[in-house]
Amino acid sequence: MTRTDQFRDVPAGPRRTVLISGASIAGPALAFWLNRYGFAVTVVEKAGALRDGGYPIDVRGTALDVVRRMGILPRLRDAHIDLRRLTFLAEDGAQLASIAPHAVTGGVEGTDLEVRRGALAGALHAAVRDDVEFLFDDSIDTLDQHPRGVDVTFRGGGRRTFDLVIGADGLHSHTRGLVFGPEESFHRYLGYCFAGFTLPNTFGLDHETTMWNAPGRAAVLYAVGDGDDVHGFLNFARPEAPLGAFRDPEAQRDLVAEVFADAGWEVPGMLAALREADDLFFDVVSQIRMPRWSSGRVALVGDAAYAPSFLTGQGSSLALVGAYMLAGSLASERDHTAAFTAYERDSRAFVTLNQDLVGTGDALLFPTTARALEERNTLLRDLVAMPPAAEGRPAHSALVLPEFTPSAALSSGHADV
Repeated sequence: MTRTDQFRDVPAGPRRTVLISGASIAGPALAFWLNRYGFAVTVVEKAGALRDGGYPIDVRGTALDVVRRMGILPRLRDAHIDLRRLTFLAEDGAQLASIAPHAVTGGVEGTDLEVRRGALAGALHAAVRDDVEFLFDDSIDTLDQHPRGVDVTFRGGGRRTFDLVIGADGLHSHTRGLVFGPEESFHRYLGYCFAGFTLPNTFGLDHETTMWNAPGRAAVLYAVGDGDDVHGFLNFARPEAPLGAFRDPEAQRDLVAEVFADAGWEVPGMLAALREADDLFFDVVSQIRMPRWSSGRVALVGDAAYAPSFLTGQGSSLALVGAYMLAGSLASERDHTAAFTAYERDSRAFVTLNQDLVGTGDALLFPTTARALEERNTLLRDLVAMPPAAEGRPAHSALVLPEFTPSAALSSGHADV
C-alpha cells in the first residue's frame, strides 16, 4: 500500500493542527495515527534527542495489535529480549525457585514482546519522523485556550497556536499540571520506592533476572543479554513518599543505602555501584487516577492520564492502545469535545482493568511482611511444579480495537466551529 492509498479517504483542505508534548511512547504513537488520519502534527520533547537504551518494557495483548497495524511489529520482534529465566532468592541468598518469566507476568510466551524502552521509542519515531514535526530540547511553558484554538508559548521562546494540545509527557506530566492542577490531586502512591541504575555484569547473568527478597525490600539484577552491564533495582516499602529526596540525587543515594545497610547477597556491591552510577533513576511506585482525561482543547494520553505503575507491566501497552483510541476518536468525530468523550468512554474500562492488576504485582514481587513473604515463597514453589499458562491475563486483551472511519469534517476550516 502506498502512502497515497493510506490517505485517500482523508478530506482535503487545511489540516487541523495538534501539538503533542512528549516523544517517548504515547507521543509518537499518537502522532503516527493522527498523521495517518490527516492531521498536521507537532511533537515537542524536552530532551535534546531521542533516548536510546533504557530499561526493558513489555508489549502485550491489545497493544500487539496496535504495533502490528503500525507495521513495526517485525522490527520489535528483532529487538525482543527473550528473557529466559526468573530466579527468586531468600534473604540468606539461597535459591527458592527458578521459573519461566511468563508464569509471573501473566504474558504469553512466544507472542508477547519485551524490548528496551529505547528500541520501542526508536521504532515509533522511525515510523513517523518523515511526516511529523519534532521539536527537541524544548517544552511547553504556557497554554491559553480560547474558542478557536490553544495559544502555546515554548520555553525556547517560540509562540504558536494549535487546534488541540495533547499531553503525553509521562507520570509527572507538566501539561497535566498546567491544565488540571497539581499532581497530588491524581497521584496514588502505592507504598514503594525504587532506585534503578546500571552496573557491571560480574555475575555471569544472561537473558535472566535474579531477585533477592527480605520483608519490605527487594534487590534485582536484570540482564537483557550477555553484555558487560546489567540493570540493578533496589525497591523498598515506605508508608509515606520521601518527597524531600526527589530533587537531590545524593539524598536518594543516602536513603537507599540506609534502607539496605544490613542486607546480604550482592546488595553491598549494588550499593557501591549506586554511589558511582551516572544513570540513577529514583521514583515512587504510583498510579495516576483522574476523573476525566480532557479539559477544553487539551487531553492526556498514556502515563500522563492513567499511569498503571510498573507492578502491572502494562504502562507501555496502555500508552499504545490509548494513542490508537484517542487518534481514532478525533478522526471520526466532528468536534474535539465529542472525540474526547468517545476516547474516554471507549477506553476507560480497559485502563481501569489493567490498573487494577497492581494488587497481584506487589504481592508477588514485593511482600512487605515476613508472613506475606513466606506465603509468596510457597506459591513460587508451587509454580515450579505447574505447567506454564497457555494464555495471558484477560486484562491484557480485554479491548478489541475498533475500526475508525474519518469524519467528513477533519479540516480546521470545518470542524470545531
